[in-house]
Amino acid sequence: MPSPLYAVALNPALPPDLLGRLVAAADADEDLARALADRADLAPEQVRRLAARDEDTAVRLALGGLLHASDVDPSTRPLVALALLDEGRGDPAWAPRLARHPDPYVRRLLASCPGLPDETAELLAADPTIAVPAELGCHTGRTDLLARLAAHPEAEVRLWVADNRATPPVLLTRLLDDDDVGVRRQAAGNPATPGAAAALHLDDRPEVRGRLAEHPGLPSAAYHRLAEEPACWIRCNLAVNLGIDPALMHRLAADRDTDVLGRLAHHPALPLDLLERLAVTVRIGPVLLPRIAAAEPAELARLADSPEPRVRMLAAEHRDLPPTVRDRLAADPDAAVAKSVAPHPGLPPARLTALLDRFGAKVAAAVAANPDAPAVLLDRIATTEPAPLRALRAIAAHRRAGPGALARCLASADRRTAEAAAGHPGLPPGAIAALVREALPPFTGSRPDPGVPVTDGPMTAR
Repeated sequence: MPSPLYAVALNPALPPDLLGRLVAAADADEDLARALADRADLAPEQVRRLAARDEDTAVRLALGGLLHASDVDPSTRPLVALALLDEGRGDPAWAPRLARHPDPYVRRLLASCPGLPDETAELLAADPTIAVPAELGCHTGRTDLLARLAAHPEAEVRLWVADNRATPPVLLTRLLDDDDVGVRRQAAGNPATPGAAAALHLDDRPEVRGRLAEHPGLPSAAYHRLAEEPACWIRCNLAVNLGIDPALMHRLAADRDTDVLGRLAHHPALPLDLLERLAVTVRIGPVLLPRIAAAEPAELARLADSPEPRVRMLAAEHRDLPPTVRDRLAADPDAAVAKSVAPHPGLPPARLTALLDRFGAKVAAAVAANPDAPAVLLDRIATTEPAPLRALRAIAAHRRAGPGALARCLASADRRTAEAAAGHPGLPPGAIAALVREALPPFTGSRPDPGVPVTDGPMTAR
């Protein structure tokens, strides 16, 4: 069985003495250090010890709010400084220094940070490593810089300017005529590109037409022409485009390609009658479709009353059903419908038990995933022989799982199940201690790193 130690390191019920042991053990275990860096209850000296171990761990601590600008020296920990700058918690004075950093990777990351000082942005725009101004072209909102980068001699830079939604429409229109097809492709799909200008490029290469099919602002006639494309992947792009109208949706619903139909089923504005048709012609599976998520109570009731179980299953995936509709679907004779509705919050224990009695292993994982499933029902599922793997995974993550069910999950040969159980806050302290003892050598006392300060105050990066 794989060691669940890294999940234990994230367990909010981890006792302070065991947390100290894990922090000490992280000196020799990179993955353990990164897991511990995600905790919010580290003492200041533990934060400093982990941060001094390596820069990746320090970045995680910074992203978690445990390291601040005063703790960081950007000359020795540039990636930590960049993480803080990207979140708006860094020192703006760092930016010009990092823009001159010898590592182009550092300069590229800096170019993606928001709110760069003008001096820094100018340096990055003129950077000799093409990836740096390209990154800036993707993220900057300064129109003067975008105009300059749109005329850059390297296509890679112009391409990312064409992808930036802050690029002015006049520049995007110009980039539609770029010599490089990649640049034209990005401009064709940018929602900020004027639709009328983009529609003039329907005779361009297939990769450009494929991005045009994603543009939400084309004239209706352009969409209907794209519906005639022989390449199904272009029609697939069109099928989920928020700009197409119901008339085109009906036309696409007659498409012979099941991939196109499957994508169309995911359109958030699909007429309900079309969705009902698609449910019986293409395999949609147990997923909450955008149109179902936005359905009104009367529409959900209509779907739940359908004689077709695949239509009822669509409604059963909704997690805010009216109680009458929810209970009706919970009593459905079709196992697939019952499985879809079983995780619905609000189902009383008696109905969940009835679902398990009727369908057994077919719905066990779905019942275990219900947030209101009682501990006694989770215990019953966990002790079933053989317990379905998906059910054990759901139990290991369930807030109501008791010690017995968690012990069964912890003993699972499935890594995901064991790790989820090891990180469960309901795991008894004795079980947590046993996991630590199994994974770590015997504790012989504290082993402080002499290079790590143990007093409070800013971290001194080395």
